[in-house]
Amino acid sequence: MIVKVTKPVFAETASQLVHATNNFSGTILLKKEHWVVDAKSLLGILALSLQPGQEVEISAEDNPEAVDALVALGLFEKK
Repeated sequence: MIVKVTKPVFAETASQLVHATNNFSGTILLKKEHWVVDAKSLLGILALSLQPGQEVEISAEDNPEAVDALVALGLFEKK
């Protein structure tokens, strides 16, 4: 699912994101341009340097409810 970033994702918000994804089993990926990172990796999330207005794709095939949980954090909005 493609979502829009609503808040910058840096240290504290990236930590919240990783914590939320670790509540789900399976792989959750974030895709931005040519970057594809594991959403359970703090360094991967930080490498994306997500800024408001950017679009990313969240892929959670094993856990579709994971996308809703990440949107509920207030960092993303569904497109």
